[in-house]
Amino acid sequence: MGQNLVSATNKQTGLIKSASLSSRAYVTFLAGNGDYIKGVVGLAKGLRKVKSAYPLVVAILPDVPVEHRRELVAQGCIVKEIDPVYPPQNQTQFAMAYYVINYSKLRIWEFVEYSKMIYLDGDIQVYENIDHLFDLPNGKFYAVMDCFCEKTWSHTPQYKIGYCQQCPNKVAWPQELGPRPPLYFNAGMFVYEPNLSTYHDLLNTLKITPPTPFAEQDFLNMFFRDIYQPIPPIYNLVLAMLWRHPENIELDKVKVVHYCAAGSKPWRYTGKEENMDRKDIRILVKKWWDIYNDETLDYKNRQNGASDQVEAAGRPNLLAVLSEAGVVQYITAPSAA
Repeated sequence: MGQNLVSATNKQTGLIKSASLSSRAYVTFLAGNGDYIKGVVGLAKGLRKVKSAYPLVVAILPDVPVEHRRELVAQGCIVKEIDPVYPPQNQTQFAMAYYVINYSKLRIWEFVEYSKMIYLDGDIQVYENIDHLFDLPNGKFYAVMDCFCEKTWSHTPQYKIGYCQQCPNKVAWPQELGPRPPLYFNAGMFVYEPNLSTYHDLLNTLKITPPTPFAEQDFLNMFFRDIYQPIPPIYNLVLAMLWRHPENIELDKVKVVHYCAAGSKPWRYTGKEENMDRKDIRILVKKWWDIYNDETLDYKNRQNGASDQVEAAGRPNLLAVLSEAGVVQYITAPSAA
């Protein structure tokens, strides 16, 4: 595992929370010198606004520049450099190129100083406290089901026949195609338990896994298929759900928004791409900017405030999280294996 970039000097200045203070943490991933740093800074400030009790760990690749690392530390993040994970050559040739670097996310299973972590992509924002997800029972992999209706899924039989697990009764799965596909999650947000044995199994399995277009997301779905437990889409609103399955979404109840649709990154937003000039999208982009631009949420302005203490009142019932009715009807599908 790569070196921990939180130096003793940084700890003494009080810029960050020490990993030893908590056995739980949020974690995200950052590579390169691009503008995703804005997403991670926005995420750190968003978690602060909702009074999360837990730190944000940022797993970075060696190519993240020093100025970006300093900005993350200044925002109270725990910065940990990781070594890249390079998949077999056949994976990189077949997978969509911009997904390949995401295999390095597998390194977060090495973070065993934490007993449980919630992974969030850098283009995600948290609008309500979700600390209660750390209390979900151990031994499962929790994430939100994906949607198969966008063109990025055009290579799949699901897209070609119009089948989507978000509305499984709308278009029936043809018997001639065999068993219905297993439930498939979006890997932009998930609750997991770091474990070195699991980490080594992940890397060893990757070496012998046939190539797939969605790279690490397909791989994680395959690896955790047997222990995957769906949670409601309010914990990872993939924006396409707003126009593909509006009947499944109550926007005022959404806690986590995933700005993954083409043109939806708030820091690049123009409104010109398909579906991007919708009122609900513009509202969600503004909400992101309101947090990012709020200087009162900067870590230096919140170190000594009582606002960092999470309130236990009103924590959702965990069984309700797993079986919430009226949002998505979860139907157990037989394994495709």
